[in-house]
Amino acid sequence: MLLLLFFFTLSFAGFRANALTYDYTASIECLANPHKPQYGGGIIINPELNHGLRGWSTFGNAKIEQRVSEDNKYIVAHSRNQPEDSISQKVYLQKDKLYTFSAWIQVSDGDFPVRAVLKTTTGFKHIGTVFAKSKCWSMLKGGLTVNASGPAELYFESKNATVEIWVDSISLQPFTQEQWKSHQDQSIEKARERKVRIHAVDEQGNPLPNASISIIQKKVSFPFGTAINKNILTNTAYQNWFSSRFTVTVFEDEMKWYTTEPSPGQEDYTAADALFQFAKKHSIPVRGHNVLWDDPSKVQGWVSSLSRNDLAVAVKKRINSVMSRYKGQVIAWDVVNENLHFSFFEDKLGSTASATFYNGAQGIDGTTTLFMNDYNTIEDSRDGLSTPDKYIQKLKQIRSFPGNNNLKQGIGLESHFSIAPDLAYVRSSIDTLASAGLPIWITELDIASALGQQAQAQYLEQVLRELHAHPKINGIIMWSAWKPGGCYQMCLTDNSFNNLPTGNVVDKLLREWGSSLKGTADGEGFFEASLSHGDYELKISHPNVTSSSLAQSQRFKVSSADTLEQTTLHLQVSA
Repeated sequence: MLLLLFFFTLSFAGFRANALTYDYTASIECLANPHKPQYGGGIIINPELNHGLRGWSTFGNAKIEQRVSEDNKYIVAHSRNQPEDSISQKVYLQKDKLYTFSAWIQVSDGDFPVRAVLKTTTGFKHIGTVFAKSKCWSMLKGGLTVNASGPAELYFESKNATVEIWVDSISLQPFTQEQWKSHQDQSIEKARERKVRIHAVDEQGNPLPNASISIIQKKVSFPFGTAINKNILTNTAYQNWFSSRFTVTVFEDEMKWYTTEPSPGQEDYTAADALFQFAKKHSIPVRGHNVLWDDPSKVQGWVSSLSRNDLAVAVKKRINSVMSRYKGQVIAWDVVNENLHFSFFEDKLGSTASATFYNGAQGIDGTTTLFMNDYNTIEDSRDGLSTPDKYIQKLKQIRSFPGNNNLKQGIGLESHFSIAPDLAYVRSSIDTLASAGLPIWITELDIASALGQQAQAQYLEQVLRELHAHPKINGIIMWSAWKPGGCYQMCLTDNSFNNLPTGNVVDKLLREWGSSLKGTADGEGFFEASLSHGDYELKISHPNVTSSSLAQSQRFKVSSADTLEQTTLHLQVSA
């Protein structure tokens, strides 16, 4: 009898020398007192305002002063006339460094967005935005990547010039590219991998020194995929290329209302049904996209022309139709698509329309996560409609509707990058969203074709590395469904299914994120490796053991540990 012992221990790699730990924490709570500044304030002078106004000056025509409340000192910009009238501090930015920013903000009255901005020699950089309130402090977390060294001026702005802006616990912390990469590596080790210790011994318990070890990953746990469309159903090359790589998918158009019911009462789920059969055949889970789309340009004409009452009836019928048909076949539902940017249904049916849609969806398939799906939340800090704070505000509004308090919500980030990605802003935005405690998926990732093929590949790799490394991202789907005439923005292959540069990036990262390897046990029969979470096949061979069963493969699974204690799995095979 040959006994194979597998010792699984959770691996927490220490931070490398000279690499400052990244602080992933953020807060969406409005607090009576602000937290201490992250990184001790970084390069900000007098970050807690304990030394009067040292380091701070007026921006625009505001007046500024230090105030004290219950021993907490902070700075106030008052007598404002223009949105940019506020406080400021001069800093020096260094080229190719990534900066993470945070501050705690309050306004004197009401509830208004406040944005942090850096005025540089080349223009204005929007760092981040928070919906600030009166009588409590809100955390603004943001970031930016600097492309040119030089002086800059940090300031805050609010379109409502009648309110005072109060600021405390300000931090601006630079990281080098090497430090940023080390954060990614360490996060992957913690969130995506686990250390495995294999001990090979014979039937008497004696170690098998220098045993040959072969570990083949059969399935990766982290969901990674791309969209597909009906073209895959009749194209064997497309099928083979797709199914050999990806573990999750979404349909490009085949589940959307304008596809399944182009004319009133004439429902046709033929294409969607066939795609579900294809996905099931290859054991690939599907996201349900989408139930309703708030963009009026994506609403079919017959729906647009309905009266309020008839529209309400049609919407209820649509939700019931698509969700009842595919209940139990999807891992998520995009219930309302892009309703941070658009409001077709709210304009027609009232401000609580989205909340009622989620209420109805919960009644049909409440055990499946119900997502809100939108763009520019992590892609572009200039888009004030879909900031992380606005996203969370909308989620709370939906949950506050009667009957929605137990709603199983999810955050869907489309991630259509039309400009060069700012990884510092991407990371900080996800930090803020993660503080809501909900699952976060990247749902439609692509890089704009206008940036050029090589830039597409370069930026795709940067973004995929950042997103895969973030501990709160639960899955990634690219928006690269193939058509003979091309893809939406980013193809991964040509029409013969040979990889384009973007496809080469995907294959490179799939190999990197996988954990198939070969090695040799030490003199005591031990072999250690860090393996990505997933399903594995193990083979061990040794010249002193000739049993044919030794050559048989053994299956095991690597997953995150429930506790920090060592977990041991004993596998015994007959010799």
